[in-house]
Amino acid sequence: MIETGNAGELGEARHGWFLGHFLSENDVLHSRDVEIKWAHHRAGERRDEWTEKPGVLSLSILVRGRFTLMFEDREVPLRREGDFAYWEGQDRHTWRCEEDSVIVTVRWPSVGK
Repeated sequence: MIETGNAGELGEARHGWFLGHFLSENDVLHSRDVEIKWAHHRAGERRDEWTEKPGVLSLSILVRGRFTLMFEDREVPLRREGDFAYWEGQDRHTWRCEEDSVIVTVRWPSVGK
């Protein structure tokens, strides 16, 4: 099976998430194993509330821009294309966007937590 499309367009209705448990079970992009997000963030955007997803692993990769992930014990600046951060779900985090950015985030498993 081969599926094609545009991650940005497919994820528009779900804050960038285009593959995962949240899609209809009849959708080829439905998965309980992994979820993937293609996110556009504008300079100055930020999330101030802490987020955690116990039992889930996450990986965010900078495609372009300048973006900082903030954890309780450190800040992780993503500056060069390909810079990434990997963390466990209990690691509470938030973020800020310094310039228009594109971030790909992968979480697994996709369990709706």
